[in-house]
Amino acid sequence: MLTEKAKEILGNASDKMMDAVAFLEEDLKTYRVGKANPSILNNVTVDYYGTATPVPQVASVTTPDARTIAIQPWERSMIPVIEKAIMAANLGFTPQNNGEVIRCPIPPLTEERRKELIKKAKAAGENTKIAIRNCRRDAVDALKKAEKAGDFSEDVRGEGETEVQKVTDTHTKKVDEMVAAKEKEIMTV
Repeated sequence: MLTEKAKEILGNASDKMMDAVAFLEEDLKTYRVGKANPSILNNVTVDYYGTATPVPQVASVTTPDARTIAIQPWERSMIPVIEKAIMAANLGFTPQNNGEVIRCPIPPLTEERRKELIKKAKAAGENTKIAIRNCRRDAVDALKKAEKAGDFSEDVRGEGETEVQKVTDTHTKKVDEMVAAKEKEIMTV
């Protein structure tokens, strides 16, 4: 039976693993996969009165159709700044403006770009798995320290390590599923 201290260590490890998975989920959303997705612009920043600010915080970003992103800045003076930032971000499309709205037609992905994105998604997945394994290692170390300090017995530590491994396996499997789903989405023409 796990003690309160062991449960606390397990809970902390699980929370950190969930954070790593959530980070990967957000990162994968920013990949341009041939369909218009406003979250592509989440990592594009502009200089807004001296502060680096993401585009969605200085403009309304919408998708009027599956192949277009429309950006309506709240201040007209931001149009050239946003255009320049999108070009500098090298997202693979060219913004066009009519003086009020910036339109970004999303071209279909080339085979080469698809393979690049898949490689990037797999690398991000691998980095997330490394973060998850680091959380597991930290939890196991914490369990061993607590056992040495006399907080619980060797049996409890062993049970705790087994539970940590189960949580690790669950999160690792989720990462694999997310990367596989993103790979399938990228390869869908």
